[in-house]
Amino acid sequence: MPTVLYEEGDHRCVVFSDLVRGDDGVQANQFLIQHGAESALLDPGGALLYTPLSLAMTRYVQPTDLTWVLASHQDPDIIGAVDRWLLYTQARVVCSKLWGRFVPHSVPHYQKNTGRDRYLLLEDEGGTVPFGSAGLIALPAHFLHSVGNFSFYDPLSRILFSGDVGASMVPAGTAYEPVEDFAPHAARMEGFHRRYMASRHVAALWADMVAELAPALIVPQHGLPLAGAAIDAFLDWLRGLRCGVDLLGPQDYRVPPEARQRSSRVQTAPSATFTGNVGTGV
Repeated sequence: MPTVLYEEGDHRCVVFSDLVRGDDGVQANQFLIQHGAESALLDPGGALLYTPLSLAMTRYVQPTDLTWVLASHQDPDIIGAVDRWLLYTQARVVCSKLWGRFVPHSVPHYQKNTGRDRYLLLEDEGGTVPFGSAGLIALPAHFLHSVGNFSFYDPLSRILFSGDVGASMVPAGTAYEPVEDFAPHAARMEGFHRRYMASRHVAALWADMVAELAPALIVPQHGLPLAGAAIDAFLDWLRGLRCGVDLLGPQDYRVPPEARQRSSRVQTAPSATFTGNVGTGV
């Protein structure tokens, strides 16, 4: 069932948190923001979710009326079904300029009306996506985890759609409710963030940027939202988290023993001599 995160006047934010069934794929949240006749779908996912999401969203907006598809980064659980959203809607796709020539790899050549005019490519510093009276703010989240990564902030609801930052691994069937006590929740986040976030340095930069906004809700693409005191506690935790390259050393980049043995045997064998002519097939 969809959950309404915010609704006031003609502005609404909705999350679809239970469309991934069983062990079909990693749990993922999809988001719909509406303002009057305009609508934006955030991180809609891949082929696994296209049909259930396109059906679920009709409670609020018809896919043919969709204005924007916002992609925080390029992963398949983010934008893997871009070909279908381009085919069955008139929406434009918003993503990092770094992915402007990669995302189209999911779109067949024969599919029409999928050219550059269907994309809004964001510069590294982010900016404002035209939407309603206040726009949607694309905030830099590079290397958290993608090299071209954005979080999206809705100024009217004061909700930060944080992408993978703040993600938590929760058991299937967990009620989608805001977390306000961060301490017991941190264990659900630690493993993911240590592996996927690039470094404490960039995590702290993002945390400081977000603190300036003082969002009412931080809503990640995986797991549960953060609210109240949990927001500041999460940002403090993130600033101090050793992750990604902080944890790596020479022991993580070693030739496996069996490969080393094979290599030594090859080095003692007679060298092969190449006698063919490049490009001639002889």
